[in-house]
Amino acid sequence: MGAQQREYRQRSRSVQSTKKITRAMELIAASRVVKARQRVAETTPYARAITRAASAVATHADVDHPLTTKREQPRRAGVLVITSDRGLAGAYAANVLKRSEQLRELVEESGMEYVPFLTGRKAESYYSFRNRPFEDSWSGFSDSPTFDVAQEISERLIGEFTKGTDEGGVDEIHLVYTRFVNMVTQEVQVTRLLPLEVVEDAAPRTPENGFPLYEFEPDAAEVLDALLPRYITSRIWNALLQSAASELAARQRAMKSATDNAEELIKTYTRLANQARQAEITQEISEIVGGASALADAK
Repeated sequence: MGAQQREYRQRSRSVQSTKKITRAMELIAASRVVKARQRVAETTPYARAITRAASAVATHADVDHPLTTKREQPRRAGVLVITSDRGLAGAYAANVLKRSEQLRELVEESGMEYVPFLTGRKAESYYSFRNRPFEDSWSGFSDSPTFDVAQEISERLIGEFTKGTDEGGVDEIHLVYTRFVNMVTQEVQVTRLLPLEVVEDAAPRTPENGFPLYEFEPDAAEVLDALLPRYITSRIWNALLQSAASELAARQRAMKSATDNAEELIKTYTRLANQARQAEITQEISEIVGGASALADAK
């Protein structure tokens, strides 16, 4: 076997090993994304329902609640950036970080300080590599988050918002995450969590136009005290699940593409090795014929 042929064979074996790894990762992501999609489907109706309830209370209750009151001259905006712990998922994490940078520019242009809260080692590495400070971070669960983590993040963000900038807190809370649409499409979303935005239809509700009137027991303030923390937690929980499903779908797609590319490389190296072998055989035949001719001429 010639040196060139040996080199192509070695490259082919190396790509074969890589193909086995990418194929295994593709199958793992495909199996896990099924459960992730199911969790998104199970939690999204609740998130929508509690959003409607929170919007109804915020719209129709004549109460100035800390979580619904917009601050005058806000100075600091907290942003929760949800990324992944691992790579090999295409541009999944990069797209979230790019969108968060766009939001940072908008926040700073408006005269406010950008205060990042991070989830996922990709975001932590991004900020650490650039020597940028961040307020807090959570990692180790990006493709399989738990409700306890969502509750912990929610409590921290609500605490930062309620104490305000005079005590080192923030005046706004924004969320940057990836919404799972389907296995092909995942969209980066930016949402303001606090102060609460009314995202549902808030048309006047009277018996004449078919909408119910609202009565709050024991009173609107206590309803808001109980409802809004759960609303924030449910939104963060759903965003973590949406991001997990998006990460796994992106990883499955990226690993399938890598596996397909490996197969094409293997075919290319096999063809080149065969061509090199044919060239060697042709060269050997030419040498034999040449040698035979020289012997015949010598006689």
